Amino acid sequence: MIIVHHLNNSRSQRILWMLEELQLPYDIRFYQRNPETLQAPPELKRVHPLGKSPILEDRDGPTGGPVTLVETGAICEYLVDKSDGRLGPPRDLQGALRYRQFLHAAEGSVMPALFAKLVVSRVPLLGKLAAKKVQPMIDVHLDYVEQELAGRPWFAGDAMTAADIMMSFPLEAARARAGLAEGRPATVAWLDRIHALPAYQRALAKGGTYAYAKPR
Repeated sequence: MIIVHHLNNSRSQRILWMLEELQLPYDIRFYQRNPETLQAPPELKRVHPLGKSPILEDRDGPTGGPVTLVETGAICEYLVDKSDGRLGPPRDLQGALRYRQFLHAAEGSVMPALFAKLVVSRVPLLGKLAAKKVQPMIDVHLDYVEQELAGRPWFAGDAMTAADIMMSFPLEAARARAGLAEGRPATVAWLDRIHALPAYQRALAKGGTYAYAKPR
């Protein structure tokens, strides 16, 4: 049995989507952010010392015992392995390299720039000015993504993979908070495409409040 420790408006929505795509049975444990600080509740630390979401528990791990994982990318790779390679890298070398790159770019490149803008924007008096100085850092990544998606429908190639699932959260956040929709039609079309997927919609229905996409 798989359990997802799910925080509202967070990275863990991607894991629900991936599980729906893979049609793996799972349960959800719900947690709510502090409305003032937006931090995760202390209850999550009872599950894992880092106290952040997503946390995936698999009571039937590969060696027969329980497995607990954090880090969205690591969870995605674990689920690909558990599903005999479904949503994994394409067979061609270039596709496999693109898969690996974007699987890690989501949290390694795009999210840090977005988080920097969020943090500095909250600084009293100078926050808006500081956020404007961070925006060019974000634009570099968003323009690169636009260039890539202009040439193919999915991040790794002609089929959706876990790389698309990983890239969903930072690009959804960028559309809401960092001007992604300005002059980037291929990326907007990709977002609309993933939001129309039945598995994505099922994950939304099960996951509860998620500010970055609306159920159809």
